[in-house]
Amino acid sequence: MAAYAALLSLKYTIERIQLHPRPPISFDHNQVLSLTDNLNFLQEFLEHMFWKPHAAEDIIETRIVDQIHGEKMSSDELYQVLEKVIQDMGIIKKDVMEIKEKNIGIIEDRLHINSSTRAGSSSSPLTTKQIAVVGLDDQLIEVMDKLTGQQSNLRIIPIVGMGGIGKTTLAINAYTNPLITEQFDIRSWVTISQTYNVREILVEILLCASKDESREILSGMSEGELGERVHKSLWGRRYLIIITTRLSNIVFQLIGSHGLVMDLLDVDKSWDLLFGSIFGKEEDCPVELEEIGKKIVKTCKGLPLSIVVIGGNRKEDYNERCLKVLLLSYHHLPVHLKPCFLYMGVFPEDSKIRVSRLVKQWVSEGFLKPIRGKSLEVVSRGYLEDLCDRNLIRVHQRGTNGGIKLCTIHDLVRELCLREAEKEKFLYVRRQHDLNSPQGIINTQRRICIHHSTTQKKYLPEALHALQSVPLARSLFFKFEGVLPSLDHCRLLRVLRAADTYLNFDGQNIHCMYTLEDVFQLLNSRYLAVEDFRDENPCKFPSSVYLLWNLQTLIVVSLVGVVVAPSEIWKMTQLRHVQFSSGLEMPDPPLGGQDGEFVLGNLQTLSLILNFKCGEEVVKRIPNINKLQIFYRARNFIIPNSIKKLTLGGTHLKWEDMKRKIGWLPNLEVLKLKYYNSVVGAEWETVEGQFCNLRFLLISMCTDLEWWTTDSNHFPRLEQLELLRLNKLKEIPSCIGEIPTLGSIVLNYCSQPAVISAKEILDEQKDLGNVGLRVRVFPEDKQHS
Repeated sequence: MAAYAALLSLKYTIERIQLHPRPPISFDHNQVLSLTDNLNFLQEFLEHMFWKPHAAEDIIETRIVDQIHGEKMSSDELYQVLEKVIQDMGIIKKDVMEIKEKNIGIIEDRLHINSSTRAGSSSSPLTTKQIAVVGLDDQLIEVMDKLTGQQSNLRIIPIVGMGGIGKTTLAINAYTNPLITEQFDIRSWVTISQTYNVREILVEILLCASKDESREILSGMSEGELGERVHKSLWGRRYLIIITTRLSNIVFQLIGSHGLVMDLLDVDKSWDLLFGSIFGKEEDCPVELEEIGKKIVKTCKGLPLSIVVIGGNRKEDYNERCLKVLLLSYHHLPVHLKPCFLYMGVFPEDSKIRVSRLVKQWVSEGFLKPIRGKSLEVVSRGYLEDLCDRNLIRVHQRGTNGGIKLCTIHDLVRELCLREAEKEKFLYVRRQHDLNSPQGIINTQRRICIHHSTTQKKYLPEALHALQSVPLARSLFFKFEGVLPSLDHCRLLRVLRAADTYLNFDGQNIHCMYTLEDVFQLLNSRYLAVEDFRDENPCKFPSSVYLLWNLQTLIVVSLVGVVVAPSEIWKMTQLRHVQFSSGLEMPDPPLGGQDGEFVLGNLQTLSLILNFKCGEEVVKRIPNINKLQIFYRARNFIIPNSIKKLTLGGTHLKWEDMKRKIGWLPNLEVLKLKYYNSVVGAEWETVEGQFCNLRFLLISMCTDLEWWTTDSNHFPRLEQLELLRLNKLKEIPSCIGEIPTLGSIVLNYCSQPAVISAKEILDEQKDLGNVGLRVRVFPEDKQHS
C-alpha cells in the first residue's frame, strides 16, 4: 500500500512541476512521456500488485532542493539518473506483462474457485440456535415487526454496521425465531463476500427452496437457467433471504435509505453483555468483580465483538481475535482507499478528528486520484464518506452543509491501522513500547508520528533522540511540549504538523515550537502547521518564502502578535489554505506581471487576515476563495461571489451594507459577524431574495443592535442561529421560528427580552407540532427542547 501511495505522490509531484508557472527544474519532454507512460501502467497494475517508486521521487525532489540552494547539477546528470529509473521501470513492466500472460488463466481459475467457495457453501447460518442479544433487543423487535408485517410485496431490510457490532448475531436471532419459521415457506442464508459468484448464490437459494434439488444437476446449468428456476421456485411463496453487509452505500442504493443502522453499545448495555457472556442468566456477578468488570467494559468502547471475546476467552488475547475480524474489512477496501484509511493512525487515540484538517493532509500527501471537474478537497471528502459507508470510520458530527465535520475511529480499528501501516512501511507511530526498538527502524520511515505521553519525562528524550537521523522522512507529526530537534536533515520533508490550531479542543494545551525561519527552509513543503510564540510584534517572515514552490497549506498558531507577509506571497501559486490564529497582514498584490503571474488560483482559505484591501483588483487574484476571515476597520471592500464561509470582525459595516455587500452572495452558507462591532447600527432590516443558501448565522457583539426586522422567507435555508452578547436586542422576530429548516437557536449573554422572545418562539412552534426546534440559553437558565 505504501507503494501505491508513493506512485500517486510521484505522479502528483511531476504534474505540479509541469503546471507550475515558474518550475524549479525542467524535464526532458521525451523522458516525461516515457516516465508517465510507465507510471500509468504501474498504477493500473498496482491496483492488484506491488511496486516501490520512492527512488524516482527522491531523485526529482533532491534535484529541486539542490537547484534552489544553488548546488548545480547539469541537465545531463539529471537525464542520466532519470533514464536509469525509467529503464528499471521498463524491466518491471516487462516482467509484469510476462507474469500476467503466463498466469492469467490460473488467476481467473483461482478467482472462480475462491468466489464460488465464498459465495455460500451452506444454506444456513453457522448456528441454528438463538444467541444472546443483550443490548440488541430493540433492534430485534424492529426487525421482527418488519418481517411479520402485513406487506405482501418485496421488502428489503438491511442491517448495517462496522465489523463486530452484531449484525450477524441479530440476523441469526431473527432467522431462527419460531415466529419467522412459521411465517415463511422458504428461508435461505447466503454468505456473500466482496468477490462472489452469482451462479453459486442461485444454487444455494434453490437448495433451500426444495429438498428435491441436486447440487450436481444445478451446477451444470447456466446462470440464466438457474435464475429462471429460482423465479419459479419462489413465485407465490413467502420467502426470507438473509444477507449482511458492511457497505452502507450499497444499502442506500438498494432502498434509498440507510436501513437499520447498528451503533455501539452504551456503558450499561456493554456491562449487561459482558455479565451475560461470563456468568449467564443463572449466576450473579460477585460484588468484588463488578467494579473491575465495568472498567474493562469501558476499554471496549461499546463494540460487542470485543466484549463477547473478553467474556468467553479470558485467557486469550482478545485484541488479536477482534483484529482478525476487522482485518477482513481492510482487505476488502479498494486500493485507492487503503492509504487514506491507514493514514488515520496519525491521530491520537479517542481523537475527535476535524475533517477540514484531515482533508488538507490527505491532499498534501499526494495519494488522491484526481477526478476531472472536482477539486482534490472534494475528492478527499468523497473518500471519507466512502470509508464511513464501509463503517471503518464513524461520523461524530456533520456541519451545516451536511458534510462530515468531525469523525472518530474505534480504538481497535486504529490499532488495525497502526499494525498494517507499520507492516507496509506506510506510517510509523512511535509508542512507549517502542523505546528499545533499534534506531534503524525509524531511520527508514517516510511518515513518522510522535504523540504527547503522560510519562513524558522518560518517553520524550528517547523519542527526540530517535529523530536525530530520519533522512527519508517526508511527513512528521508531533504533539508534545518542548523544543523539537533541528530540521536540517529533513531536506525532503513535505508535511510537518507541530501545532494544534484548536488548542483547547480536547482540554489540553500542548506546545511544539519551531520558528518560521526554521520551517521555511523546507523547500519541498506542501503542508506546514507550526506554533510561533516569539515576543516580536509584528513578526515578519522572509521574502524567500516563495521558494517553497509547492506549499499548499500554511497554518501558524501564535498567541502573541501579528505576522506580516511579504509581497512575494503572491508568487506562491500552489497555496490552497492560509490560516494564522493571531492574524496575518496580507500585502497588496504586485502591479503588472504577465497573465496569471500573481494570481492565487488554487487558494480556498484565508484566515485570519488583517487590513486586507479586498478591492476589485485583489478579488481577481483570488478567484476560487471560498472561506474568508477578515478583521479590519474599512467599509470599502468587495467580497468574492465564490465565498461559502465568511467571518467579519471590527469592520464597522452598517446594517445597510449587509444588503449591498453580503446578502446577495450566491454561495454563502456560513456567516459569522464575530468580533466587536463587525456591524454597527440599531436596526437590521432584511429583504426577500437574499441569503438564499445561508445555513448558519452568528451575530456576536454587535452592541448597537436593538431591532431586527425580517421574514421567514428571507432566510429560506437557515438551520442554526447563534446570538452572542446582544445586550440591547429587544426581541428575536417570531417569524424566525417559521423557517422550515431551522433546528436550533442559541443565545449567549443576550438581553432578557431576547431570551423571552426565543422561549415564546419555541412554545409557539411546539403548539404547531414542530418538535425539532431546540433553544439553548447561556448562562444556563433552563435548557429548552
